[in-house]
Amino acid sequence: MTVVTAERITTADQAVRIATELAEVFAAGAVERDHSRRLPHEELDQLSASGLLAITVPAEFGGADLPPSVVAEVVRILAVADPNIAQVPHSHFVYLNLLRLAGTRAQRHDYFGKVLAGARIANAQSERGGATVADISTVLRLEHDTTVADAESSQDDVTGDAVSARIEARRFVVEGTKYYCTGSLFADVLAVLTRLDDPQGISGLEPGEYVAFVPALEPGVRIVDDWDALGQRTTGSGTVEFAAVKVGREQLVSRASAVNAPTGYGAFAQLLHAAIDAGIARGALEAAAEFVRTRSRPWFEAEVAHAADDPLVVQRFGELAVAVAAAESTLIVAGAAVDAAVRPTAVADRAVAQDGHSDAPSDGAQASIAVATAKILADRASNEVSAAIFEVGGTRSAAAEHRLDHFWRNARTHTLHDPVRWKYQHIGRAVLHNRPPPLHGVI
Repeated sequence: MTVVTAERITTADQAVRIATELAEVFAAGAVERDHSRRLPHEELDQLSASGLLAITVPAEFGGADLPPSVVAEVVRILAVADPNIAQVPHSHFVYLNLLRLAGTRAQRHDYFGKVLAGARIANAQSERGGATVADISTVLRLEHDTTVADAESSQDDVTGDAVSARIEARRFVVEGTKYYCTGSLFADVLAVLTRLDDPQGISGLEPGEYVAFVPALEPGVRIVDDWDALGQRTTGSGTVEFAAVKVGREQLVSRASAVNAPTGYGAFAQLLHAAIDAGIARGALEAAAEFVRTRSRPWFEAEVAHAADDPLVVQRFGELAVAVAAAESTLIVAGAAVDAAVRPTAVADRAVAQDGHSDAPSDGAQASIAVATAKILADRASNEVSAAIFEVGGTRSAAAEHRLDHFWRNARTHTLHDPVRWKYQHIGRAVLHNRPPPLHGVI
């Protein structure tokens, strides 16, 4: 496990202050880390030690229980400085949310305790072989072909409690290969998305997808440093292979209850993606302004002494600033909507809606639409502003020595995570037909 002594954060103000202080430190080396692809091991240890990775741990387990809006602001602040570092804990927070929504009390006590002590969780979710990204071939199966029925037929006096105990004691194996496993090189625990392979129904588990929480150093796990994308180069998003990795029932969490209901699970995950993009946009705008003020020459037709006084450059900066402000503002609105979707009373509201006693959109559905809006604007702003650095900076801004290209490379790479064209579809259907967005965890 990550060897740090983690601080305990208790308030939102404290979280934002610490994130701001760390961002200043991380910004200093961000360009060089990107250029040389130096992985941020030390920086992530600092992040763990700061206590920021435990801010969503529920109060009953010793955490600050801070809302999604605060997490998004922390991520945005970090992304202004270095979006690579900001993206690494994305899955960490998402899978802590899965534990909150669908884990047993024992699982929550175990993993929340590890996180409070500084542990990091990374995802092992995406695959390449299926027809779409939703196809999962990594399997979860029983380690041995023993069944409850076998036990009952060989021992007539086995009680129901004994059978349940046997099921809980069963061992499983995970087999498969995952790609784009962000943060895996820095992780203590891997959250592995699997498909239950139990055609005879003998495992004691309901059919469906399960997340297996696997120690990164578990025998059979191979983490490969092969991430070679043009942007987000230091996120440790490579391949992870699982060869007959043994897991216990206590390491398995079903995704169904979190994903197949309007819990805000997908909205929370997407909110953090939008925060990363909004941070990239703000960082690019600040870098562009600094370059124009200190290095650019004015175009001769402007008849001004400084590029920053060219009225057309001023106009363009106004347009870019509006794009960034719109992304940041909708992020705030979306954060408030996700807060409402995950508040304790929202559970009761969902129950009423599912019983057919309410026609109003659920808080979860409203949160997803608000986040989709924020994601669209953050995607647009990050790509536009990071490309416009060269437009407003002039020819010399394209010189390799300035390394201004990392903003665009990071924006273009991160915004490929899921297409915003489908966000427009879900928003339009909500407006025209009052149709809630689908329940699949990516909106």
